[in-house]
Amino acid sequence: MELEAQGNPAMNKVLLILSCILLSIGNCGGPLIMRLYFIHGGKRVWLSSWLETGGWPIILFPLIITYFNRRAKQGTSTKLFFMKPPLFIASAVIGIITGLDDYLYAYGVARLPVSTSSLIIASQLAFTAAFAFLLVKQKFTSYSINAVVLLTSGAGVLALHTSNDRPNGESNKEYFAGFFMTLGASALYGFVLPLVELTYKKAKQAITYSLVMEIQMVMSLFATLFCTIGMLINKDFQAIPREARAFELGETKYYVVIVWSAIIWQCFFMGAVGVIFCASSLLSGIVIAVLLPVTEVLAVIFYREKFQAEKGVALALSLWGFVSYFYGEIKDDKKKKQILIETQVPQDIPNP
Repeated sequence: MELEAQGNPAMNKVLLILSCILLSIGNCGGPLIMRLYFIHGGKRVWLSSWLETGGWPIILFPLIITYFNRRAKQGTSTKLFFMKPPLFIASAVIGIITGLDDYLYAYGVARLPVSTSSLIIASQLAFTAAFAFLLVKQKFTSYSINAVVLLTSGAGVLALHTSNDRPNGESNKEYFAGFFMTLGASALYGFVLPLVELTYKKAKQAITYSLVMEIQMVMSLFATLFCTIGMLINKDFQAIPREARAFELGETKYYVVIVWSAIIWQCFFMGAVGVIFCASSLLSGIVIAVLLPVTEVLAVIFYREKFQAEKGVALALSLWGFVSYFYGEIKDDKKKKQILIETQVPQDIPNP
């Protein structure tokens, strides 16, 4: 696990697969369990945003395990934490931005069906691609540009046809506030992913997976502190026992939902930064977007959400965008391999 970004390819693949699994669990489970909280009587947006990163102490367990593993091999001189002050400050700033993003997203989930919010979040890939181009000089092809256009168009279709999707008892004003808050969350996290990649590139120290976990822990800590301030102002801590007693599924299940929400969301963030470490911020955005159909289906199955024609069109445009992007990546990969083979072919040496 103590590999630099360009370390052992086999271990890098293992970490990438593990990160994708964690990201899948968080990306599909997070919105569903958050919506479960809201549809059964939960009303605290700041609490929900706090839970998105409040599980950060979980990261201490793998950090302690890797520390004792290093200590057994290297002796007592090994460090518990590798992070230097500049990297700590950068991680703290990204954490505060993440805290704001958590609030925007929680507000949107409180107002929108999961199937709708997930389709809006698909536009995150467009924002990730744009910011990746600006921050880390991500190269584009006609296929990736096509994917960005299609994903953005999908979100646009939803914005123009929303009358039949509004939950009962919710005004148009509240619905559109949720829509644009979710879109804002999509844009902001599309900025955070390349920013994390830029932090890795600019860090004046070797980036290991242990350091990636440290970065995520600091980011989550400061995001949680940001949301804690919101909770204190909104008096959410005092409201938790009262809300638990009134929860439709029962008081015990209220706390079960809260605990599992924190755990599942931490899987999402650990998976996201892990994919960035092993590959790129754009791939992290792609994986998040590719899981859209899974979240869509789960929302319709578990919450009996409506799936109107405009959602079908938006989903089709999104899937078309995914296929376009991956087809372009496959072609580009084949081209690179061909160039590599041609450059490695030994030249005939004429006999003297």
